[in-house]
Amino acid sequence: MEFGWTSEQKTLFDSIERFARKSLGQELIERDRAAEFDLAGWRECGKFGIQGLPVPEDYGGLGLDAVTTVGALERLGYACADNGLVFSLNAHLWTAAMPLVAFGTEEQKQRYLPGLCSGELIGGNAMSEPDTGSDSYALRTSATRQGDRYVLNGSKIWVTNGPVADLLVVFATVDRAQGARGITAFLVDKHTPGMTVGRKLDKMGLRTSPMAELFFENCEVPEQNRLGREGAGTSLFTHSMSWERGCILASAVGSMQRLLETCVQHARQRKQFGQSIGKFQSVANKVVDMKLRLETARQLLYHGAWLRSLGKSALMEASMAKLYLSESWVQTCLDALQLHGAAGYMTEFQIERELRDALASRIYSGTNEIQRTLIASLLGL
Repeated sequence: MEFGWTSEQKTLFDSIERFARKSLGQELIERDRAAEFDLAGWRECGKFGIQGLPVPEDYGGLGLDAVTTVGALERLGYACADNGLVFSLNAHLWTAAMPLVAFGTEEQKQRYLPGLCSGELIGGNAMSEPDTGSDSYALRTSATRQGDRYVLNGSKIWVTNGPVADLLVVFATVDRAQGARGITAFLVDKHTPGMTVGRKLDKMGLRTSPMAELFFENCEVPEQNRLGREGAGTSLFTHSMSWERGCILASAVGSMQRLLETCVQHARQRKQFGQSIGKFQSVANKVVDMKLRLETARQLLYHGAWLRSLGKSALMEASMAKLYLSESWVQTCLDALQLHGAAGYMTEFQIERELRDALASRIYSGTNEIQRTLIASLLGL
């Protein structure tokens, strides 16, 4: 495995850092408090090309391989403290744009991908339902075929980007008796009659990433908006989750790097009992553990992306990356908060917000308990 970045990759990452510092994360404390999505920042990301990092150039993307993509997202997470905006970008990439790349018809790709890459369109994914959760395939939302269209009925919950999304990948069952084999995916445009966006959901963290409920009542979707073949929704969702679990926490590695640097600086400058607090072993050990978690997380991230770049299966690597990176991010935030003492608990220093944002990573893209179950299954247990 090659561990070095090329000069082109370094140039790209440096330009992302400059862009993010200049254009993103402004007035974050106020927007976090108000749970306000940074639409202007989203549009700027589109102009830069963030929403199309791994999308082929033929459809308006940058056509980057998986390793370069996670490197780019890591640098974005390092330079942009707005974890909610970055989370929305990830949801858009892995559960809307990339399924279109893999499963969309040429007409669907031409119709949607250029807008999704440019930031003109915002994508989302509607899978979870109030009674399903980790039992993802026990869907109650139905899709009944009527001639050249499907009629959707049901509801979805915890839809990231739901309040602002222009295009949603919606999963429904065409035959509940077939279980997972009856699940089918559909591309549903905003304002499609019969689809309504419910209440905006208030959250503990990632408050700048909007989330909502969706309702479908006799919502007619034309056959040409079916994504993939009928009954292929499970394999499509598995494909999306493999990408998402393997890549969604690349930005968290950047966040951990930022927190580590903040803590090193604080441990050097903060004086207690006549010396820098970094001289106390209990403090230094925390910083060392942060460094170890960061580098281990980085290797797991890169290794999974490297396998994907070679066209190999990375299901286990994706689950391991999601599990380890999320636990590491949370622990790093806890350590950073503890090292900063009372200041770490104060809103103005933004470490408490980092912790609130990180906690969700143990839950989204499949809970960490589910990741352990998947890994055990892939080990033959």
